[in-house]
Amino acid sequence: MRVLTEETIADCEPPNNGSGPLWCFGAPLIARTQDEVFVSIMETGRDVPPLCNTRPRLFRRTPAGGWQMAWEPPDFREREPCPLVVLPRHRVFLSLNTSTTPAGTRYERCEPRLLEFSQRTFLAPVTHLPPFPPAARFTDHSYRGIAADGQRGEILLLHIDAQTSEYHYALMKSDGRWDAPGVISFPIRACYPQVLLRDRKAFVLAIGDIVEPVEEWRRYKRERTQHEWDYVFRRLFFTWTTDALTEPFRPPVEIDTVDATGGHITNLDLWLDASGGAHVLYLRQQTTPLLRDRYFPNLPLRTSLEHCTIREGHVTAKQTLMLGGEGLDGDIPQYARFHSTDGRRLFVVFSATSAQGEWLTALVPVLPRKGAPQRIPLQRPFRVFFTATERGGSAPSRTMHLLGTADDTRELRYAQVQV
Repeated sequence: MRVLTEETIADCEPPNNGSGPLWCFGAPLIARTQDEVFVSIMETGRDVPPLCNTRPRLFRRTPAGGWQMAWEPPDFREREPCPLVVLPRHRVFLSLNTSTTPAGTRYERCEPRLLEFSQRTFLAPVTHLPPFPPAARFTDHSYRGIAADGQRGEILLLHIDAQTSEYHYALMKSDGRWDAPGVISFPIRACYPQVLLRDRKAFVLAIGDIVEPVEEWRRYKRERTQHEWDYVFRRLFFTWTTDALTEPFRPPVEIDTVDATGGHITNLDLWLDASGGAHVLYLRQQTTPLLRDRYFPNLPLRTSLEHCTIREGHVTAKQTLMLGGEGLDGDIPQYARFHSTDGRRLFVVFSATSAQGEWLTALVPVLPRKGAPQRIPLQRPFRVFFTATERGGSAPSRTMHLLGTADDTRELRYAQVQV
């Protein structure tokens, strides 16, 4: 394994609007075509009042090296980072959720749309408006998901309805026409979705995102922290359809939960193998420090990196890739993504902290069998990061392309690693 490139692309001042430059971690912000890499990086508007006080910046890296600003809009009308996917024939797409009300307005209407750029010119993007129902309410808190099928040249777009917490979705076919508008309903509000599309089979992974449901715990945390904000992420859901064009999504199934012990789950990634098995990656904490000290004193504070395979809504295989925390000597997993070199071999690239608090980035084989992790010799290891994933239209490759943050800085960094 060899690090080919490691560099800073741009920085981002905190928007102070509840999001950040990597806030849409379920949807991709980096994508690769045959010979170029594209990234979407948020910029905060100076003296623009939140919530919608940012704009996307589309950067590209050519084979000769170096980053160029390809496009940016004139106004700061987005709250969140804008996901990015690519399709064949040099087509690049940016997902926007643009405010339609004056600057400084909060929790009001936004317009979901896709901008399509030609890789040959970025001067006049084509706007695609998904056929979501007029009654749907989309606000600055969009919790969107997007996936591209690089073989068929199709895109599946999801946006959450602020009133119902349902996801409206639509399929954009290779000719730019939309079809199959529909709705996905989870048992509770579920956010930050990972979406995967292949041959019109579609898969969605999302995490429950609700106010603390246990009144005693909510009251205790408010007394200790003096914070009213108290959303919890404890139930992991999965849904799928065998044909996004003709078949509704199946009723969601619950993959894991840490509800009983007040824990935390972070949904990380989705990948589809050649036999149709959906592979799920997530972090699991059985409990959290504040609740453990009061209610679960015998539970150690530990974090595990979990990998499972789902077929027809059933978990058919599951393994803990990594476990760290109290009472253990090993590293503690902090973040992770899938990476496939050829569509068959599967790796997990992850960040972790050592017992001494040192950050590291490493790679571990998962398929055809689990292997030993190997540290990636980065000068500045990533903490939170994105990969040029197949879910975003990028083809499998022996070269990993990563976008994320390192150290405790505002810089968005890029690395290219030969596996």
